Amino acid sequence: MPVDGFTYGLLTPVTAFVMAAVGSALGLRCTMRALTVEPARRAGWLLLGAVAIGTGIFTMHFIAMMGFTADSVHISYDVPITLASLGVAIVVVGVGVFTVGYLGRTAFALTAGGIVTGLGVAAMHYLGMAGMNMDRGRLVYDGAVVALSVLIAVVAATAALWLSMTVKRFGVAVGAALIMGVAVSGMHYTGMAALEVQAQAVNAAAEGKSPAEILAPILIGPVLLLVFVGLFVGMDPLENEWRVPVDEADAGTAAGGAAAPEPAGSGAASYFERRAGHGGG
Repeated sequence: MPVDGFTYGLLTPVTAFVMAAVGSALGLRCTMRALTVEPARRAGWLLLGAVAIGTGIFTMHFIAMMGFTADSVHISYDVPITLASLGVAIVVVGVGVFTVGYLGRTAFALTAGGIVTGLGVAAMHYLGMAGMNMDRGRLVYDGAVVALSVLIAVVAATAALWLSMTVKRFGVAVGAALIMGVAVSGMHYTGMAALEVQAQAVNAAAEGKSPAEILAPILIGPVLLLVFVGLFVGMDPLENEWRVPVDEADAGTAAGGAAAPEPAGSGAASYFERRAGHGGG
């Protein structure tokens, strides 16, 4: 059956991408911040990062799905499955960011965290699609294109995590968030390209609410949650991110004796001074 993923033109894909990038930016920033505090305090920042990225993925998906229609087919959504997809996104992405948060900026941790985060993107998408009900159609997927969509999510999410965790520059941080937005959006629309709607007998008992009825909890709730995360992150001093990460400071102490206390108010300036003192390396 004919389908259209861009019923409202560029409005839904562009808005969806922006939400994915915003959620990713907040989540990556929380993960970076977690690496600058003591291990006992990291869990809160990492959890906040998982919520931001998972919510951004979820919001992106359902904004994009508002532009999806199938010819002469009524589409509704199963609310428990739909909400479960949000929980899955947060939990799976949480495994990825906690891996980086507690194992540090090692190649293994960044790669494993990126793979798991990418799988979280895919898991949210396909579980969200499983919550879609059609009165006279059923979803059929091309397995090869589905595999490609998962690969896109994993590769891009891994690249974003590597960039955001290893290069301390504002422009690179923005680029990492945009790459993560591409991971989410690219995975979504590649996954939708794998989709075919096949006609079947009319199902008069199709369950679930209409898109209009689920719009508020699907979009407004997660958007408000992202606003809350943004406000919380905005109240945290940015200069703290430029201090020597706790893990690195501990390693330096173990190698060369007690570390000298950092002067109050050093922040970003002291970071660049230290780099200059080592020849900019």
